[in-house]
Amino acid sequence: MGLIVVGIDASDHARRALEWAFAEAELRGAELELVHAYARPEPFYYPGVMVTDFPSEEELQVAARQVVEDTVAKIVPRPDVPVTITVQAGGPAGVLCGRANDADLVVVGARGLGGFRGLLLGSVSQQVVTHSPCPVVIITPERRHAD
Repeated sequence: MGLIVVGIDASDHARRALEWAFAEAELRGAELELVHAYARPEPFYYPGVMVTDFPSEEELQVAARQVVEDTVAKIVPRPDVPVTITVQAGGPAGVLCGRANDADLVVVGARGLGGFRGLLLGSVSQQVVTHSPCPVVIITPERRHAD
């Protein structure tokens, strides 16, 4: 039995990556680790005002877990695939690559901005491909064809 790590956020491309990962885990007899990275808000100062009232770490983790659960709720259930959820503060690529140390495969969705713009700006999927210690599958957007 292996481990497939999947990057999850509230986007359609993450949902598609999750669907693919569930199917692959079922074929391999693997388990899934659904990973969501969240940012901790930083106090900031605006002339005359210092903003420091932010959600607690526990509230941030609950909200992050809800993002994963909402994404899972949008797909066809596969009860035979064992699933764990990991929510962790940090940048998405760094968190995913950290979790990939114990994985056989990492799956992420791509927004599909592509072209030269994508090369200049970089993306989470590009960073994961570059830094992951294990193989990575990038699920790209569905192509739309004219009728």
